[in-house]
Amino acid sequence: MDRVFDGIILGTGHNALVLQAYLARCGLRVLSLERNPVAGGGLATEDDPLLPGFRHNTHSFFHRALTAMPWYRDLDLERQGARYIEPELNVAMILKDGRALEWWTDLERTAESAAEFSVKDAQTLRRWAEEFRPVVQRALTVEAQAPPLDPVRRRELLSQSAAGRRLLEVSALSPLEFVEREFESDVVRAGMLFFNGLREVDLRQKGFGHSIPSLLASPRKAQMCVGGSAELARALIRDIEAHGGEVRTDARIESILVRNGRAVGVQLAAGMRVEAKAFVASGLNPRQTFLDLISADSISAAVREQARGFQYNVLAPLFTLNAALAEPPRYRAAARKPGLNRAFMVILGLESLAQFSEIVAAHEQGRVPPPVLWGACPTLFDPTQAPEGRHTAFMWVKTPYHLDLEARKHGEALLNLWAEFAPNLANGAVLNWFARAPREIAVRLPNMRYGDLLVGSFANGQVGYNRPFRGSGRYRTPVGGLYLCGGSTHPGGNITGLCGYNAASVIAADLGLPVWWNPPDVEAALQSL
Repeated sequence: MDRVFDGIILGTGHNALVLQAYLARCGLRVLSLERNPVAGGGLATEDDPLLPGFRHNTHSFFHRALTAMPWYRDLDLERQGARYIEPELNVAMILKDGRALEWWTDLERTAESAAEFSVKDAQTLRRWAEEFRPVVQRALTVEAQAPPLDPVRRRELLSQSAAGRRLLEVSALSPLEFVEREFESDVVRAGMLFFNGLREVDLRQKGFGHSIPSLLASPRKAQMCVGGSAELARALIRDIEAHGGEVRTDARIESILVRNGRAVGVQLAAGMRVEAKAFVASGLNPRQTFLDLISADSISAAVREQARGFQYNVLAPLFTLNAALAEPPRYRAAARKPGLNRAFMVILGLESLAQFSEIVAAHEQGRVPPPVLWGACPTLFDPTQAPEGRHTAFMWVKTPYHLDLEARKHGEALLNLWAEFAPNLANGAVLNWFARAPREIAVRLPNMRYGDLLVGSFANGQVGYNRPFRGSGRYRTPVGGLYLCGGSTHPGGNITGLCGYNAASVIAADLGLPVWWNPPDVEAALQSL
């Protein structure tokens, strides 16, 4: 095997693959190393353990606005086989009484659904979507697609315009404060919080009040990859290999090699050393990067302490339930609204805002929280993921990471709850099912410490310029030639690819490479608000 490359990337999560694809197109010979037998990290699509032909998305599935990401366009991933679907009835929160709050790709249809619970809330929804549209297009989107600004400079720029000042004002709130201030219906309040992706963080966290109006104003909603989430990883790998890059699996990294204060390669557990002439980039979390893989004499005690103090989300761990079905779920509520049987994301068990406090308390106390399920039946939109006429579906729920749950028993309880809303699941529709507790996910994806799918909390100042911590917030680290590119960096976890995209701009600039893509100028964008 070749042992000298221009660059080495640790891990093959989607951010690492995006970074590798950009630098390979810059002409560098780049190797990525993956400990698992399959590359892609959370982009996992697996065969049913008992029934051939049934394909299950066992981790990442809902990819919000992915086709609007600059790297999806720049890398022309559709030429490499990636294709996405964005169902019109994007989210449905089905209540026990048969009513449903619906979130459509068409804002007006979303407002009409909200009006069934509160006409005033429907008007508020429209108003915020309109007001925040330029903020999303000219500020928030641009900020996510570039290395973060120093917070003092950012505030200075935003303070110069009315739109910027409005963003600062709203951002100062917590999501909970925002919905309580702006909406009156308890159902709409709960739905706004859950629809808009805040299922992992503490909704009491100040600094994120803008997340609700910004996603109301976003033109794109949740999407799914045809063939399963793993197809996105495969498309990225095809592009990497087409431009001279290499992806190696079953490669356990023992250490990052540091010489004269500079990262120069890695040593694998098999005893082989691989050299990097230009850079090493880590898609792993700070603990893995700075504590597990770098010797204590190669990095300062202060940096090690910062890595040791990096915090993870208490609410992030997922308990997953995957099912092979003879037919898709048939919801009782569809008797009133037949379209609900073709909703993309389905939320069950969420009835009121007060449940969020109950869920947070349960996680903090280490007990099973009141179940709020959300999931999908992918084969309603992509029949290739199951044999003809058959289906796969899944549901997720939050459970504390350290809770000693018996996966089969808890999964059965969740399946029974699901069947209360979709009775056919208790009448022969389920052919097979399996469940996985958060600890199982963390074993396969150890960068998601404590099962944190966002790879780090946004509390404790771990956001923007200071993510993962002060001094390493713009993808560079105190070790020369060593960079970060995973979800522990700006703008954070979830499937956006922007951590890798932004890291590519930084590394290319440091190496004096031609930047063939067009990263945005954040300062200019905020000045033009």
